[in-house]
Amino acid sequence: MSFATDGGREPEPSTSAPASASSSASTSTSISTSVEWSQPCRNFEFPEILLATENFDESLVIGRGGFGKVYRGKIINGSSVVVAAIKRLDSMSNQGAAEFWAEVHMLFKLRHCHLVSLIGYCNHGKEMILVYEYMPHGTLEDHLHKLSTPLSWVQRLKICIGAARGLDYLHTGTGIGLGVIHRDVKSSNILLHETWAAKISDFGLSRIGPTNQPSTYVNTLVKGTFGYLDPNYFTTGRLTRKSDVYSFGVVLLEVLCRKRAVDKSLDEEQWGLVGWAQEYIKEEKLKHIVDSDIRDQISTKCLKEFIGITERCLLSNPKQRPMMTEVVFSLDCALTLQEKTNTSLQAAGKTIFSRMVDMLPFPSSGENSVHSDPKLSSNNNGDMFSDVPNSSLKVFKFADLKKATSNFRDDLVLGQGAFGKVLLGWIDKKTFVPSRYGVGIPVAIKRRSASSIRGNSEWLSEVRFLGCLAHSNIISLLGYCNHEQEYLLVYEYMQNRSLDRFLYTSAHVRAQPLSWKTRLIILIGVARGLTYVHSSKDEIIHRNVECSSILLDQAFNAKLGGFGLARSGPESGKTHVSTRVVGNSGVLAPEYIATGHLSVKCDIYSFGVVLLETLTGLKANAIMGRYETQNLAEWHQNVLQTNLRIGHQVKKLC
Repeated sequence: MSFATDGGREPEPSTSAPASASSSASTSTSISTSVEWSQPCRNFEFPEILLATENFDESLVIGRGGFGKVYRGKIINGSSVVVAAIKRLDSMSNQGAAEFWAEVHMLFKLRHCHLVSLIGYCNHGKEMILVYEYMPHGTLEDHLHKLSTPLSWVQRLKICIGAARGLDYLHTGTGIGLGVIHRDVKSSNILLHETWAAKISDFGLSRIGPTNQPSTYVNTLVKGTFGYLDPNYFTTGRLTRKSDVYSFGVVLLEVLCRKRAVDKSLDEEQWGLVGWAQEYIKEEKLKHIVDSDIRDQISTKCLKEFIGITERCLLSNPKQRPMMTEVVFSLDCALTLQEKTNTSLQAAGKTIFSRMVDMLPFPSSGENSVHSDPKLSSNNNGDMFSDVPNSSLKVFKFADLKKATSNFRDDLVLGQGAFGKVLLGWIDKKTFVPSRYGVGIPVAIKRRSASSIRGNSEWLSEVRFLGCLAHSNIISLLGYCNHEQEYLLVYEYMQNRSLDRFLYTSAHVRAQPLSWKTRLIILIGVARGLTYVHSSKDEIIHRNVECSSILLDQAFNAKLGGFGLARSGPESGKTHVSTRVVGNSGVLAPEYIATGHLSVKCDIYSFGVVLLETLTGLKANAIMGRYETQNLAEWHQNVLQTNLRIGHQVKKLC
């Protein structure tokens, strides 16, 4: 077997990367088992290592790999004791100083919540030792193949998303000024925190790669693990970030199928997971590859998204594979689609297991699979803008909504806007038929006012857009009603209503003030929701981003609502949509007001105003007498300019 050479040197044999920093999920301790390590990488003295490992006691070994044994030890950190994973180079190992110093130099610069932190190292004579934060739940490989842990589908998705974010950080060089190619992405190098958050580990084979140049490669010896190795890298010796993307695609299959990358239980002629799975995907026989433990849990749309991004990761041509940023986005979408399905089923009082007919299409003849159903394609949104409302939403009868709100009783009004009143209603959790107050599940019912200047168009816009959006930071529309001149919308109920209730001192009834941490969490949620709608196929522009459109559930998770003024983005090749100016003038972008040119950047401006409102507690249209403006954004700019002038004057005096 031949391998590409590096600079004309003799080729080395392909080797696996060092073992994971922890591979035991059964070990427990009363001492802190994990720490978000932010201190600089520490140079340990050898006696400290001996003390931590009790002279390398065999009973403390938690893993073995190409580098050597991994011990569970107790490191003194100031006045506290922290459990750490201590990896010691084996004198018989094929690896040595190169891998040791590569790991130290890489992890010394890298700090991310989805990368294992290097606490320190020890280089004493022939002893080369690495000290990591300890991962109590071991490796992903442990739980998939050794411990047979009953990981749910949602749990697996979240692990994949965490690992993808860690790789994306490595590839983009965010905050470190360089890009890193891991070169040995596999399930045994994905460690699990006590919260089950995924962390990428083992950087002994990693290489520095230039950022923002996906086609640029590094000529290097072929190293990695069979089953995960990018075929293009294997045959050419050209290492790129897309090599990691391929390996991660194998991990995605591993998580879905619960099969090893090289698995002798597969077909006699096909021990490689990729080739085996691709054959069944091509034949649309997904039943044969999805782990039987999770078949009843996966929604059709989620599976479609997951399979789609996995196939793209495994494309033969590296240039056609996605960047890790896109992989993260697709996996986020898959999770959102799954969570929306789970929420809908729970709201209807039905378990996922009892709704298999609406879930995974496991055909016996290849018919009606996710690939043959155009309605399930994430790229098939053409019907979204027809005059017929989305058929996936429930069509409520006017009489039922009237009954659910006790004839639209005034004391059930939650709020009122330009469209009309929003009332609290109650429906049966199993049948969605109206029920008495306090019985069943609460919903928010928005009814158009007879005097509203916004009518059918805003109602239809909400139905069109929200009927096709699925994200944890976007409000869920359950259904609608159109009866004669009555236009109603039924949403999930948000216990804490909207953000404006918690900010404005001039509000009629002001809720308890929010902590700064809670405000930040809310803003992050809104930003994620906006990112999702802006990144959709039709690049949706919200056009009404303001505090009253930011809804809060019982735990203060933010969900963006108010899609009545939303518009699809510009056609391909164009930068904006020309439209009449509508919305709250205090949050509208100046260029939109001046020209009528609408783009996603207009939403960004509006979100900036929301940031100011959240920081100051002032309304967007607040009157600022001193600066002769009725606009919070203008006031803020004036304050900054004034402070800058004062600063320059003080500097001159000094």
